[in-house]
Amino acid sequence: MQAFYADHFVLPLPEGHRFPMAKYARLRERLAAELPVVRLCEALPASHEELTLVHSPAYVDAVMRGTLSAAAQREIGFPWSPAMAERARRSVGATLQACRSVMHARAGLSANLAGGTHHAYADKGSGFCVFNDFAVAARLMQAEQASRGERLRVAIVDLDVHQGNGTARIFAEDDSVFTLSLHGAKNFPFRKEPSDLDVELADGCTDGDYLEALESALQTLEQRFEPDLVLYLAGADPHEGDRLGRLKLSFEGLAARDRRVMDWALHRRLPLVFAMGGGYGHDLEATVQVQVNTYRAALDSWARWHNAGA
Repeated sequence: MQAFYADHFVLPLPEGHRFPMAKYARLRERLAAELPVVRLCEALPASHEELTLVHSPAYVDAVMRGTLSAAAQREIGFPWSPAMAERARRSVGATLQACRSVMHARAGLSANLAGGTHHAYADKGSGFCVFNDFAVAARLMQAEQASRGERLRVAIVDLDVHQGNGTARIFAEDDSVFTLSLHGAKNFPFRKEPSDLDVELADGCTDGDYLEALESALQTLEQRFEPDLVLYLAGADPHEGDRLGRLKLSFEGLAARDRRVMDWALHRRLPLVFAMGGGYGHDLEATVQVQVNTYRAALDSWARWHNAGA
C-alpha cells in the first residue's frame, strides 16, 4: 500500500503556535518502524494547472508569489513563506498521487500522510488549509476519466471533527460529487456550508452514538449516490484527548470508525484514498496513535482487496 508524504517541508511557525507540525514526521517515523509494508513515497507538488481546476488563478498566484494579504494569512492561520507555499502544493500532490495509484494501478487503497485540507475555498484558505486537496483530486480524477470517455462520481466522506465547509461550497452545485460531513455541531467553522449530507454531533459524543450516526450516514449516502471513488478524511480530532475536538471518542471507537468506512468501500469494490486531516491532541503521541491505527485498518482492507481479486 502506497502512502505519500511531504513532512520534510516544514513551516517556520512562531513560538507557541498551536498547529502541531511535528505530527507529520512522527507519523512517518512510526509507520516506517511498525508497518514497513506501507510503501512511503515522497509527494510531488501539484501544478498550477492542477490547482486551478478548483482554485482561482489569482488565489493560486498569490500563494505562489507571496502576495497574500495579512488578512488572508490570518484566516489561513499560517504566515506566508516559500516553505508554506511548497508544502501546500505537495500536500495536494500527495493526494493526487494516491488517487492515481488507486485509479490507474487499481491498488485498492492509498493514502496521504497529511492532507484533508477541507476548509480551503476556491478563492481563499482558512483554518490551517491553503489549497483543498480533496477538491482538486476529485476534479482531476474526473478530468482524467473524461479523457477516456468515462464519467467518475466521487464520494467525499469527511470524518474530521470540523465541518468540511470549503469542500461543501466548492461542490454545492455539482451532482457528480457527494459531500458527507460528520462533525461537532458547535465547533469550527461557526458558519457552516451545506454539504449533501451533514450530521451534527453534540459536545461529548462517545463511541456508541458516533458509530450509530456514521452507520446511518453511510446508508443514506448509498441510497442517494453511487460513487466510483471514495475520498476519506480520517481526522484524529474526534479523539477524547484532542484540544479542539470536544467529542469523546476512544482509540477503539476511532479504529472502529475507520474499519467501518473501509469495509463499506471494500464490500462495494470502491477504490479509496484517505488523508489525515486534523489532530490537536494535548499529547502529540495520542494524535499520532490514532493515525497509526487508521493505517493498520487500511492495511487490513488493502490485503483483503487484493486477496479477493487474486
